[in-house]
Amino acid sequence: MSTDQIEMRNTRGLSLPPEQTTVDNFEDSLSVNAVPNAAVVHETAVPDGSYGWIAVFGCAVITWWFVGTTYSWGVIQTALVEEGVSGASTLSFVGSLTVSCIAILAVANARIVSGIGAQKLAFLGVTLLGGGEILAAFVVDNVGALFATVGVVMGVGTSMCFMTVSIIPAQYFQRKRGLANGIVFAAGGLGGAAISLAIERLLDVLGPAWALRIVGILTLGSGLPAAWLIRERAPAKRTTFVDWRLFTSLKFDLLFLSGVIATFPLFVPPFFLPLYCQSIQLKPSVGAAMVAIFNFSGALGRIGFGLLCDFFGPLNILFITLLLTGVSMLVLWPFSNTLVPLAIFAIWNGIASGGFFAVMPTVVGSVFGSHKMPIAMGMIVTGWAGGYLMGGPIAGYMLGRYGGVEGGIMAFRPAMYYAGSMSLGAASLVAWMRFRIDATVLRKL
Repeated sequence: MSTDQIEMRNTRGLSLPPEQTTVDNFEDSLSVNAVPNAAVVHETAVPDGSYGWIAVFGCAVITWWFVGTTYSWGVIQTALVEEGVSGASTLSFVGSLTVSCIAILAVANARIVSGIGAQKLAFLGVTLLGGGEILAAFVVDNVGALFATVGVVMGVGTSMCFMTVSIIPAQYFQRKRGLANGIVFAAGGLGGAAISLAIERLLDVLGPAWALRIVGILTLGSGLPAAWLIRERAPAKRTTFVDWRLFTSLKFDLLFLSGVIATFPLFVPPFFLPLYCQSIQLKPSVGAAMVAIFNFSGALGRIGFGLLCDFFGPLNILFITLLLTGVSMLVLWPFSNTLVPLAIFAIWNGIASGGFFAVMPTVVGSVFGSHKMPIAMGMIVTGWAGGYLMGGPIAGYMLGRYGGVEGGIMAFRPAMYYAGSMSLGAASLVAWMRFRIDATVLRKL
């Protein structure tokens, strides 16, 4: 058995056969070691390459667009605030609704992918993602219509794309699973960097409507061929929406709750960096550049932390990403009142928070195995709904409550402290889970 898989055994040191598993010892049956024979064969026969690299490329292109566009919303949001479409807290709700669909629809998408397959789900996701952007271009001055097009249509497409790219690498990679996931999600960081700069330029030259329209057309033009490249090595079996027995495992509960808390602060920096730059008298182009730096750093974090998972264990690395995210928002951002420290914060926070998205699927795959990946990942991601939906708006409400953009750096600090504290809270839960499995500090888990 590979050392990057986490073994969970009962107190007597014996792994019970699957047919003897009960609710009381269900937690001990969650390791790959204790799955049915067919699943063991499926897990041990993972090729660690072959067509998997082509599938990873297809997933990476799709991730470029669905992560890149959601992380670039802050640039469009700033332009719409300046045009008087609505306030920052309301418009951040639009962007939050897009990403919250990943969580709200996670369990449903896990069921859908087992019925129609990952390739068809990817086709649907890309079509809705690009189509939503094109539709939004016609209603860019109506905040209610933006909720429907950007929030719902793009959100549903984003959720389908996320489910696809989360489960495919685990089918082709075992020893290199962290690296494969890192490459896939790093593409999202690179996409965010490129798209945010492109949108800033398009906004200056053509305005918000054409910026959305062009990005939507490019999404369809490259995303649909990428979806065709996705092939499942072993189609997922039809299964229930939720395996409630997972909640009888404290390890699953801790991982679930850590994700619930961790997602509240993740989108605060990319959504509010452009407004923050405006509040400290920097040019709008600097705000877009900060988002680009954040996203590019996120790409480095996704690859780097994904690779580190293969060497030091995904649970250890997940704790480090959350710890670094929290420290950056509590120690560095509140005192970044000039360009250089702000750029350092964007790099630091981007690397750390970017790692979260690459590491979490690796943790789930390592703990539960690729055979349980869709349902376990779907359940865990569903818990992210509150953070995705309310994380940005809570920060926007705090900003407005303490003086708004005109209030300068002091008006942003409550939101910074809220976001940083949430990250540290999530890190503490991961630490609890990790040391409950094994108290040895240097153990690869």
